[in-house]
Amino acid sequence: MKIGVFIPIGSRGWLISTTAPKTMPSYDLNRTVVQRAEFYGLDFALSMVKLRGYDGPSEYWVHNLESFTLMAGIAAVTRRIQLFASVAVLTMPPALVARMAMTIDSIAPGRFGVNIVTGWQPKEYQQMGLWPGEAHFERRYDYVSEYVRIMRELWTSGRSDFKGDFFQMDDCVLSPRPSAPILIVGAGQSDRGMRFVAEYGDFNFVGAPGLNDTTGASGVVARVRSAVARTGREVGALLLLMIIAAETDEAAFAKWERYKEGTDIVALQWQAAQAGADSNAQEGSTASNLARVIKDPQPTGILKLIGSYQSIARMLDEIAEIPDLKGVMLTFDDFIVGMEQFGEQIQPRMKSRAKAAG
Repeated sequence: MKIGVFIPIGSRGWLISTTAPKTMPSYDLNRTVVQRAEFYGLDFALSMVKLRGYDGPSEYWVHNLESFTLMAGIAAVTRRIQLFASVAVLTMPPALVARMAMTIDSIAPGRFGVNIVTGWQPKEYQQMGLWPGEAHFERRYDYVSEYVRIMRELWTSGRSDFKGDFFQMDDCVLSPRPSAPILIVGAGQSDRGMRFVAEYGDFNFVGAPGLNDTTGASGVVARVRSAVARTGREVGALLLLMIIAAETDEAAFAKWERYKEGTDIVALQWQAAQAGADSNAQEGSTASNLARVIKDPQPTGILKLIGSYQSIARMLDEIAEIPDLKGVMLTFDDFIVGMEQFGEQIQPRMKSRAKAAG
């Protein structure tokens, strides 16, 4: 089972709470997290793109770094780990992103990939005059399909004359070309999003509220498998989750209760309003999931593994048994402490990571 880390490029990490670790983003913090992940044998690190944070006292994602420049810096100080930067496709044309990716590949040959972000939060783009309107919700996966086709043409042949509904290339060129294929990942949760990743991606990052029911991890991975089966391609599902660990189950759950006490309701209301802008969002999509969180306010909607080191190792081994799951992407309540806990205490107890732990 592959294991990666979703690095803290935005303030508060992934806990919408005033009592959670403050986690102010910086290059030093993210470099340290990725270097320790590499030291402990993790397989990849991914940085998100977020262009505007939430209202509310927790300042959730109010402070953010930029994904590609951050990963270029991290590429120069790592040697093995796979790196993914995220692109908000409404902000940059595909030919430019293809060149940026090629440049980072020259820093870290064969270790770079691109995460495609279609955009669910209108305010991020409205503030810059880049929001195309509600019609984008309906056609965003058609848009990114053209986007990825252009990048792949440039990476593989160095030239694109693609003509589509959204982009028209005119003898567009790219040289030098990458040293190895640039992996494409997405986070398709709706049927249409999963079809896009199945057709054009290499990995699909998915989330789930639980583990075993039809809406949980097993069911979501099965939906990815079904979408991929129609394409005949190799596309792996990677599950997003949060680890809140301590020496005992009681101590770990005490931390979670403390974070819940500081749940930022204002931020959750803002998130729900933004996610609700897509009036046609399919049940199970990212937008519908985020809009629904306000009905049961918690500091995070991410699948949580809470407990002792042994308990979390056992839960991760159970997750590793989900059919067709290729791996997990980890977040932590406290990234420096959490990475050390994972590397020193949790991974060595995992049967599914015996080789990496050794």
